[in-house]
Amino acid sequence: MRHIAVIGSGPAGYYTAEGCLRQFGDGVRVDILDRLPVPYGLIRTGVAPDHQSIKGVSRRYEATALSDNIRFVGNVTVGRDVTIAELTDLYDAVVLATGAPSDRTLDIPGDDLPGVIGSAAFVGWYNGHPDFAGLAPPLHGPGAVVVGAGNVALDVARILAKTGDEFAGSDIVAHALGQLGEHEIETVTILARRGPHQIAMTPKELGELGGLSRAVPVVDPADLPPEHLDAALDPGVRKSVAHLRAFADRGDDKPITVAFDFYAMPIRIEGGAHVERVIVERTRIEPDGRTVGTGETYAIPAAMVVACIGYRTPPIEGVPYDTKLGRFANVEGRIAPGLYAVGWARRGPTGTIGTNRPDGFLTAEHIAADTVADSDKAGRAGLDMLLADRGVDIVTFRDWQAIERAEIANARAGAPREKFVAVKAMLAARDR
Repeated sequence: MRHIAVIGSGPAGYYTAEGCLRQFGDGVRVDILDRLPVPYGLIRTGVAPDHQSIKGVSRRYEATALSDNIRFVGNVTVGRDVTIAELTDLYDAVVLATGAPSDRTLDIPGDDLPGVIGSAAFVGWYNGHPDFAGLAPPLHGPGAVVVGAGNVALDVARILAKTGDEFAGSDIVAHALGQLGEHEIETVTILARRGPHQIAMTPKELGELGGLSRAVPVVDPADLPPEHLDAALDPGVRKSVAHLRAFADRGDDKPITVAFDFYAMPIRIEGGAHVERVIVERTRIEPDGRTVGTGETYAIPAAMVVACIGYRTPPIEGVPYDTKLGRFANVEGRIAPGLYAVGWARRGPTGTIGTNRPDGFLTAEHIAADTVADSDKAGRAGLDMLLADRGVDIVTFRDWQAIERAEIANARAGAPREKFVAVKAMLAARDR
């Protein structure tokens, strides 16, 4: 028997558990720890609420979780309730699947003004993450600036631009739905340091902007490279640029404008008690690929700035950390004997949900190569004894299913669920 602890119950954590089942069969016990009483990580609190088909992957994780060899241990905070050193004493292998939940900051003057929000916080707010449910973003307008050229920036812009009716069938939480329905934002500006050919936005997400009922996407034709250069692009990028070209040709008149501002870099945020404007510098791309400022600046009025420029894995005491890359220091997932990293905690915030599957399976192979069966580790029994002695109220997967049933029962008409946004409410639903 091998005893394995996985810290984090998002895609990387569950794919690692699945990989261990494939690798060891009945000869493994995997405990998946999470600080929240609910599983699935970014599937629950990061994927946009109007992208329900993507959230459906959680059913695969549920099948893994219901195996007799796998156990979800929720409401347990590593570092507070149990340390990494204690876990490595108890388990043959400890796998850090904590993701990258911390925002990278803009690091420009004024980025600490009220109204400057990281994308993890803003996305967590409309997705019902307990850490961000009380965020209260300034939605009074007239403008909002979204910094970034990836799909997260598109998600934020789309959520700001949609009507209440367009959220039908989504699991956006009630507090966000109410506030978004009343906002006064007229212009959402997406700032991208580079040009249309360098975006990381995918065609599906870009295409969604073109079908919104009260918002129109706008691209300045002058920002578009000569069309014949599109032929050299990767097919996916070429499709995305085709959407941008279509946006440049539109002449719709709608209440909200989603404006793409390419070759634009925020250099300063100004305001008194809160954000009032963003000072932007025009950029150009040098022949060697570097992006440099031109010295030309202008101001964009805004009450809110959402920074969608990447994420970092928070350090954990006693675990080697790569400050430059914002992830745990590792070699192909190996951190130290018996300690591993997987997913974003291993490679940084890159790749899709599916990218975590080969990552998790590779980690299982490493564990097989590095450990022996029938060690003297206490595993699950030892963890239970330790947590009981400390009065930690753990949540099992069966408990989560009771919470989920309550969320489904509380759903508004047409919605799949109404999430609990406080840990106390989750635990109360479990105990009914």
